[in-house]
Amino acid sequence: MENRIRTARPHVNRNEDLIFEQTSPGKSGVELPPLDVPPASPEKLLSAESYRADIEGFPEVSETEVIRHFTRLSTWNYGVDTGLYPLGSCTMKYNPRINEVVARLEGLATDHPYTPPVLAQGCLAVLAETARCLAEITGMDAVSLQPSAGAQGELTGILMIRACLADRGNPRRVILIPDSAHGTNPASVTISGYEVKNLKSNSRGCVDMDELDRAMTEDVAGLMLTNPNTLGVFEEQIQEIARRVHSKGGLVYMDGANMNALVGVARPADFGVDVMHLNLHKTFTTPHGGGGPGSGPVAVKQYLEPYLPTPTVGQSSDGKYYLDFNRPKSIGRVRAFYGNFGMAVRALAYIQANGAAGLRQTTLDAVLNANYVRSRLQDVYDLPYDAPSMHECVFSDRRQVARGVRTGDVAKRLIDYGFHPYTTSFPLIVSGALMIEPTESAGKAELDAFIDAMRSIALEVEEDPQFVLRAPYTTRVTRLDETAAARKPVLRWKPQQS
Repeated sequence: MENRIRTARPHVNRNEDLIFEQTSPGKSGVELPPLDVPPASPEKLLSAESYRADIEGFPEVSETEVIRHFTRLSTWNYGVDTGLYPLGSCTMKYNPRINEVVARLEGLATDHPYTPPVLAQGCLAVLAETARCLAEITGMDAVSLQPSAGAQGELTGILMIRACLADRGNPRRVILIPDSAHGTNPASVTISGYEVKNLKSNSRGCVDMDELDRAMTEDVAGLMLTNPNTLGVFEEQIQEIARRVHSKGGLVYMDGANMNALVGVARPADFGVDVMHLNLHKTFTTPHGGGGPGSGPVAVKQYLEPYLPTPTVGQSSDGKYYLDFNRPKSIGRVRAFYGNFGMAVRALAYIQANGAAGLRQTTLDAVLNANYVRSRLQDVYDLPYDAPSMHECVFSDRRQVARGVRTGDVAKRLIDYGFHPYTTSFPLIVSGALMIEPTESAGKAELDAFIDAMRSIALEVEEDPQFVLRAPYTTRVTRLDETAAARKPVLRWKPQQS
C-alpha cells in the first residue's frame, strides 16, 4: 500500500521556512557603491509625514534566498495551467492566452472609463458586438454587460422581473427555486425583496411537475431554475415548465452558469426563458477566481428590455455608438461605468476565434468528457441519479461510507495523485456528493490518468480505509483541524521573540 504514495520531488523542500524566519541581520540582496556626495536626510527631503522608518521584523536575506524561496513556493501552486481542475459547477477550463494578449492591446487596456464616447468608439463597438453575440447565442433580444458577477446578474434579473410585474400592477411576493439550483439563487431572490419557496426534485433530479403545479399560484412572480441543473441534468420538460409558469402570469429566470453545456446546441429563449445571466468565466474563458474581475451579463426578451440597467450601448443612424442614459423604466445602475470591460474583450476574442462551429464543438466536447468520466467511474462510485449527464456528473460516497471513508477523504487522497480535488459535498441534495466537471479543455490522456487515480482510491478504500483516512501524504501539512481553521484563522504572522 505504501508504494502507492506519490512523493514530492526530492529537491523540493516541503518544510520551507517563512521568509521572515530566514532573516540574518545585516544581510542584503543588493550592494550599492559608496556615496561620493554628502548623505541627505530623508526626513528633511520628504518631510516627516512622508518618510517611513524601517519596517520592524522586515526580512534581511540575499537575492538568491529570495529568488529560490518564492520560486519554490510557486511550484506548490496548482491551477489550470498545470493540470486538470475538475471542480463541478465551477467550469475551471483552460483560458487561451491569445485572449489575454487581445485584452492588453493599447486602446483596449488603456482607455479610461471617463473617456468621452466620441473618443471611445472602438471600446463601445466591442461592448455592442459582445452583447450582440451573446444575444444570438442565447436567442434573447437584448443584453447588458454591466453586472460584474453571476450572482449580481441573478439579482439584476430578479429586479427586472419585479419592475416588469410592478408595471403590470402586481410585483407579487414569491420566487420558486428548485432544490437543484445554484446556491446563490436564494440569496439573490431574498436581497431583491422576494420570498423563496423551494421545489423538490423528482427521482430523475428534475423539477417535479406536480410540485410545480401546487406551488405556482398567482402570488408567485416566477421560477428561477438552473439548466442544466447542479446535478448536470437537463430539464427535459423545460418547455412545459415555462408554459405552466407563464399561464399563471409568472416569468422564468434561468441561471445560465451552465450554459457551456448548451452553446451552439440549444437556445434558452427557444424553450421559454424570459431572462437569464451568463458567467463569462465559465462559458467564455475569462479569468476565474483569485479575487479578479468577474462578469455576469444578463440577457432578456424584448418586453424586459426597458428595465435593463442604465446605461446601455446604443448606435445612432450614422453608425456612431453612444451610452444611453435616457431609460425611465431602468432598474438603475448595478455596477460602476459599464461593467468589467476587459472581460468583454476576452469573451469576444474567444467567441470570434471559435466561430459558430467551434463554439458548438466545445459544447459537444464538454458533454463527451463528462459522460466519459461518468461511464468509467460509475461501477466504483455510486450514481444517485441515473439520468443523462450534460457537462458534469455527480456521484455519491455511499459505497465508501460503508468503509468509513467520505467524499472529503477521497478528495484529500486525490491530491497525492497530482490532481486538484473535485467539488465535495455539493449539491446538497446528494449526500456525500462527488461533483466532477472535466470541461472541454481536458484531453483523453489526462482524463484517463484522473480516472485511474479515482479508481485506485476506490480500491484503496476497500483494501485499507485507514490508509486513505490519513491522506494526503505529499503535502506540507496533512490533516488540518478544519473547524479551528474556520473559526480561529491565523491572519497575521508575528516574529518569534528571541
